[in-house]
Amino acid sequence: MVRTRLTAQERHAQLVEAAVTAFAQGGYAGTTTDQVARIAGVSQPYVIRIFGSKQELFLATMRYAGDRVQEKWRAAAQQDPTLGGLGRAFKDLLGERDLLVVLLHGYAAAADPAIGDTVRQCYGDLFTLVRELTGASAEQARDFFAGGMLVTVLGAMRVLGPDPVPPQPWMTDLLGVLPYAEG
Repeated sequence: MVRTRLTAQERHAQLVEAAVTAFAQGGYAGTTTDQVARIAGVSQPYVIRIFGSKQELFLATMRYAGDRVQEKWRAAAQQDPTLGGLGRAFKDLLGERDLLVVLLHGYAAAADPAIGDTVRQCYGDLFTLVRELTGASAEQARDFFAGGMLVTVLGAMRVLGPDPVPPQPWMTDLLGVLPYAEG
């Protein structure tokens, strides 16, 4: 069997993808670098050698998640540079449930001063990008983000997205008022 060596960039990406899975399951406080290493199929000391600490790995994971949303929105804006176009693109991310859950864990961990600056920067960059891509006012972008946060929470709870839980009456009522939530 011939093994090909991954480049440093490929290994970094592999570890961040494993971290998305691990941090989605346990959050920042409940996840260890050993869990990330096991998912990635590497040793725990290797994870530390690449990232230096669990905190730096989590921050890299948050930056990756924010970049993934930005990538999705930039591509969508090529076809439809409206809030609706970006909303439909975000809906596609419901299939990447771990990514959305990691974002929620990041927002929850933002009270930690070492994490908060990166998480706030990520969120601020997303807000600014929406305004740049769509020409939305601050109020329109705020409303878009409020709806998007609700979609994120509902996706994390499996109310929306692939393999949803059986609907309950409150879900039907709530989804009836959400743009881009149908389907």
